[in-house]
Amino acid sequence: MREITATGQTVEEAVESALAQLKTTRERADINIVDEGKKGLLGLFGARPAVVKVTVKPDAIEIAKEFLQSVLSNMDIVSEIEVVKEDERNIIFNITGEKMGLLIGKRGQTINSLQYLTQLAANRNSKHYITVILNPENYRERRKETLIQLAERLASKVQYLKKPFSLEPMPNYERKIIHTALSENKNVQTVSEGEEPNRYVVLRPRGNE
Repeated sequence: MREITATGQTVEEAVESALAQLKTTRERADINIVDEGKKGLLGLFGARPAVVKVTVKPDAIEIAKEFLQSVLSNMDIVSEIEVVKEDERNIIFNITGEKMGLLIGKRGQTINSLQYLTQLAANRNSKHYITVILNPENYRERRKETLIQLAERLASKVQYLKKPFSLEPMPNYERKIIHTALSENKNVQTVSEGEEPNRYVVLRPRGNE
């Protein structure tokens, strides 16, 4: 957390000085007036400068990163986290280090659960909804390829058996991969059902809606 104590002839001047030194705005700062100061006789004798303490509020991404680092530390996982902002609403945390298999968990269950919790931490302090993706050792790229292959294989099975098939619960962005992979399939349709964080994709043969 960044903070600074600044002085000025007036409270306003002290605040402006602190904001300039911290390179931040009023919206992102907590301002505490330590001393309102005193002009003194004729503006000279007995004058006392105004004193303020200004603290920069951590933004949603910083809070999410601190939460993630805390969890990894409690798991005895030594790692480095790189924050990649695709835009203001989509953030990727690239994670490198040891014990990445432990972090990912069986079929990605551990990393998906942690991703959900990290996203909650981010959105608790954000003015707009943020999508967070945790990507240990490029796991998400490998997972995407796996999901596309899975979608194509299950689509053939659903088409052959003419029965719907439900996949395991997945985070939103993984469900989108399934939907996109089969969006042009004329024999199978996909829908998402259930409630977060246990929402899942169902493949259905077309004509059986």
